[in-house]
Amino acid sequence: MVEKKIDLKDRKILYELDLDCRQSNTQIGKKVGLKRDVVAYRINRMQEEGIITNFWTAINTFRLGYQVYRIYIDFQYVSQNIKDEIIKHFVDYKNTWTIYSTLRSEVDLGVIIWVKNIFEFYQFWEKTLDKFENYFERFVVSIYTQEVCYKKSYLVLENNLKTDRRMYVDTSDEHAVEIDKLDYHILNELAVNARKPLIEVAEKLECSSQTVNYRLKNLIKIGVIQAFRVNVNLSKLNLQQYKVEIYLRDHNQKKSIIDYLEGQQYLDGLNFVIGWADIEPEFIVKNVSELNQILTEIDVKFANSIKKQSYWIIEKKYKDRWLPE
Repeated sequence: MVEKKIDLKDRKILYELDLDCRQSNTQIGKKVGLKRDVVAYRINRMQEEGIITNFWTAINTFRLGYQVYRIYIDFQYVSQNIKDEIIKHFVDYKNTWTIYSTLRSEVDLGVIIWVKNIFEFYQFWEKTLDKFENYFERFVVSIYTQEVCYKKSYLVLENNLKTDRRMYVDTSDEHAVEIDKLDYHILNELAVNARKPLIEVAEKLECSSQTVNYRLKNLIKIGVIQAFRVNVNLSKLNLQQYKVEIYLRDHNQKKSIIDYLEGQQYLDGLNFVIGWADIEPEFIVKNVSELNQILTEIDVKFANSIKKQSYWIIEKKYKDRWLPE
């Protein structure tokens, strides 16, 4: 993939959009040193070039009373038609969060879903096995306990961005809150179109824009909405996301390793699960060579603490939606 020619101003715009894509072009312009119309032009150009794929809302589903389960599947005896049928089965399930295939991995397909309780998961998984078990060589179910998301510091490599990089933390120990149908419909409208004007949301939901604005502020206040963000096509910037798995020999060093990673601009996310690796960070770097250098540095810094490290690449995402349909 040919790297798109974007300058530091473009990168700063992307950085600001990821912090809050609902802020106005005027607000962004003041922060990056450009006029409003220039900001609008650059955003439109990056959308047309496929650098910006969409604007999305980070919704804390734990606050809505959901549990999160991840399924890793290895295929066997699978034709392309069968694979498509399996993927469609997961895409059509209304509680699917994300589905992706992988490269360079022992895992062929990753599926993350929300359920209200373990019995709901059991029912769905039993139906899945009834249809497709013969095509699963192996599968592993993990329970998500926490997700930490970080600012996109790799876009603007400035020293002052290396501290306080956490954007938000979603955790399973949070108490659930009740929302009504109007709240849910507002979330649904903004889930994959976070920059949608409130007046358009209001017209579709047949209420006033003041009502939508009040509800939106409350959803932020109670922690259901964590952020309004932007999806960037990393390949257009000559960058790649790698999911890294760290297995520990000395579990007491877990916090020290996490503290170290949080100081690095390449850290994009951190997942905590029961049933897989001890630490599951996501890195944004240029290539495998740069990734291997980072993994070597981690090994050297925490010698005798790490049992092994591995990594893999998401090949394709088939669904990515932060709200059950």
